[in-house]
Amino acid sequence: MRSLLAALLLTGAAAQAQTVPDNFVSRVEALALLQTLNAELLTHPSATLSLERWCSLHHLAAEGRIRAERVRGQDKPPSDTVRRDLGVGPDEPVRYRRVRLSCGEHVLSEADNWYVPARLTPEMNRVLDETDTPFGRAVLALGFTRRTLAAELLWHPLAPGWEMQPLPADGAGTLTIPDEVLQHRGLLTASDGKPFCEVVETYQKAMFAFPWPGAKPGD
Repeated sequence: MRSLLAALLLTGAAAQAQTVPDNFVSRVEALALLQTLNAELLTHPSATLSLERWCSLHHLAAEGRIRAERVRGQDKPPSDTVRRDLGVGPDEPVRYRRVRLSCGEHVLSEADNWYVPARLTPEMNRVLDETDTPFGRAVLALGFTRRTLAAELLWHPLAPGWEMQPLPADGAGTLTIPDEVLQHRGLLTASDGKPFCEVVETYQKAMFAFPWPGAKPGD
């Protein structure tokens, strides 16, 4: 079981590529791994801290710390839905921030944040404006909670209803993991009960890039 789960992992620049056969067992285990990640993210309020735990547990880098890289020069005005979720009117300022979250050389997630600056401290706003600090770490002092608004698997290793069908035939090639595997939309609420940020996080295949000692190198 361990070897097959590990064989699903696609490595980044720091490790060799691994070849995974496209068969039923590999796809069942890919689904198990994907759902394990989904459960980890759904049961903790800070995606940043969840990613740090995942990074440390799976030894994705020498230091299990998440680094944020701002994606500048982009702006996505909040939709009416976002404003309604945040409880703000059409004229109240809502800022947008996009980051890539990495562990070592692995980009694990891309996150879009819409937040209400008036509900943060001046120092939090400065950190978010001027640095690449992950959003969750920048606002940690708010003691916030997170409510998941949507969670969607972007990759389905097995087609819906597979358990009611004959077992699929094995593929002739190797299993391919798409670039984007999972997406969450969540609402962050401070300890005073006011929502202050809506976030959309898109998780990348590098989430599964931890090494497997017995894996066969790819071509």
